[in-house]
Amino acid sequence: MATQCVTKVELTVSCEHLLDMDVGSKSDPLCVLQMNSSGTHWFEVGRTEKIQNCLNPKFSKKLLVDYHFELVQKLKFGIYDIDNKTVELSDDDFLGELECTLGQIVSSGKLTRPLILKNKKPAGKGTITIMAEEIKDNRVVNFEAQARKLDNKDFFGKSDPYLEFYRQNESGWQLAHRTEVVKNNLNPCWRPFKIPLQSLCGGDMDKPIKVECYDYDNDGSHDLIGIFETNMKRLQEATRVSPAEFDCINIKKKQKKKNYKNSGVVSVKLCQVVREYTFLDYIMGGCEINFTVGVDFTGSNRDPRSPDSLHYISPTGVNEYLSAIWSVGLVIQDYDSDKMFPAFGFGAQIPPNWQVSHEFPLNFNPSNPYCAGVEGMVEAYRKCLPQVKLYGPTNFSPIIRHVSGFAQQALRDNKASQYLVLLIITDGVITDMDQTCAAIVAAAHLPMSIIIVGVGDADFADMEILDGDDGRLRSPSGETAIRDIVQFVPFRKFQNAPKEALAQSVLAEVPGQVVSFFNMLKLSPLNSSTPVAAPAGQTN
Repeated sequence: MATQCVTKVELTVSCEHLLDMDVGSKSDPLCVLQMNSSGTHWFEVGRTEKIQNCLNPKFSKKLLVDYHFELVQKLKFGIYDIDNKTVELSDDDFLGELECTLGQIVSSGKLTRPLILKNKKPAGKGTITIMAEEIKDNRVVNFEAQARKLDNKDFFGKSDPYLEFYRQNESGWQLAHRTEVVKNNLNPCWRPFKIPLQSLCGGDMDKPIKVECYDYDNDGSHDLIGIFETNMKRLQEATRVSPAEFDCINIKKKQKKKNYKNSGVVSVKLCQVVREYTFLDYIMGGCEINFTVGVDFTGSNRDPRSPDSLHYISPTGVNEYLSAIWSVGLVIQDYDSDKMFPAFGFGAQIPPNWQVSHEFPLNFNPSNPYCAGVEGMVEAYRKCLPQVKLYGPTNFSPIIRHVSGFAQQALRDNKASQYLVLLIITDGVITDMDQTCAAIVAAAHLPMSIIIVGVGDADFADMEILDGDDGRLRSPSGETAIRDIVQFVPFRKFQNAPKEALAQSVLAEVPGQVVSFFNMLKLSPLNSSTPVAAPAGQTN
C-alpha cells in the first residue's frame, strides 16, 4: 500500500571549512542528496548547483522532498568537488557526507553536523548545515531585472555581475536565489528567473528582501558592488506602472567618498506572483502520460543467440533490455488510460527486403504499432528478436522525430491533456549526434521527454552531453534547447539494486519536465478555472 505524503519539505544546504582538493585554487563543491526509505538501496533525489572556488558554499538551489510521517526516510548529503562536466560522481573528489533522517531535520528545523569521509573519519573541519521548511505556498515570483552603470571592479575588462536575493528570518539573512553571471558588462540584463514566494519572503509581502550585486571572480573572491533592500509589496506596486529602480549602495565606498551617489542602479522590470501548478495537479486534472519505447538492434549488441549478447534472453527470461522496459513501463502505464503503447526498434535489417530501418514497429505493423501494456511490449520484443538481423549504425534521430510527430499532434489541442515519454534503450555510441541534437532541440518545444537507458559497458560520453543539466543543449545550427528534456541513466548502476530503483532514477525528472512545459505554454490543468500567468523565462 502506498504511503501518503504528509507535506513537501524544502531543504537549504550550506557548508563551512570544506577540504581543499584543488591545486592552485579552491574546491568547486556541489551537494548531492540521496534517499533510502525501503532498505539498502539509495537513490538520488536532487543536486544543488556547483559553486566555483569556494570552501564555505551557500547553495541557492533548494532540494525538495516528500515527507512521510510514518516512514523512516534516511537521507545522505554528499559533497563533491566537481572538476568536469559528466554527471557521474566516481571521477570527482569526495569532500564528505552526512547521513541522517528527514525526521531529524524536520524536528530541529536547522541541523549542523560534521562531514564524514568514507572511512568514517572527520572530513577535516568541514561541517554541513541543513535548514528545512514546509512548503505551504505554491506561488512563485517571476522576475525580469537589469542594471546600469555598475561599478567596474576589474582591472582588465569590465565587471561580471550577478544578483543574490536574501530573505530575512529569525537567524538572519537566508539566501533565496542567485542569478546567472553576465560577463564583462556594466549594464547587464539577466535572463528572466523565478523564485518561490515562500523562499523569498515566506508569503509575507511586507517582509524585508535584501538584494546584493557582486562582480564574479574565478578564484571565488567575488567583489561586492552594492546592496539594496525592498519587499514584495513595494516591488509589485512599483512594477505595475514602470520598472522599480534601486540604488546599489556600497557602504564602505560611501563612507570613503564624499559625493558618493551609488554603485549603479538595478531595475526590476517584472515582479509577478503566479500560482505554479504541480505535477499532481495536471495528472489529477486528466493529463495522460503516453509511453513509447525504442530498442537498439545494432550489431554491437552481438548475436542474440549467444550468452554474451545484450539481447540474449537468459533461462530466467530476462536481459537488460527487458528489465528496463519492465521497470520503467510498469510505472508509466498507470498514467495512461488505454495502456496502448507504440514500440519501435532501430538499427536492424528487417524482413522482407532486409533493408536497415531506424524506426520499425516491433510488431511489424506500421499502421498500428501499439502494444497492449508493458506485457504487450515485452511480447512484441521477444517475437521480433529472432526475425531481424542486428546491423547498424546507431541513429537516434529518426525515432525521436517519429515520436515528435505524435507530440506535435498533442500540441495542437492546446490543452494540458497529453505528455509523451520516449524510452530509448541502447548499448552504443550515437552515430548521428548532430541530427540527434537538432531533433532534441526541436522536441523541447513539444510535450515530450526522452529517457535514455544505456545497457552494457560502452562509452556513454555522448549521452552525458545530451543529458545537459543546465538545459542548454545546442543544435549544429546554434539553436539552444529551451528546456532540458533528456535523462540518461546507465543500467549497470542498478544491476544489484531493487527493480524499483531504476524507475525511480530514470523517471525522477519527468514530473518537473511536465510542469515546466505546461507552464511555458500557460496551460492550466484540465479541471482548473485558474489560468497560468506568463512564466518568467524557462525553468530547467
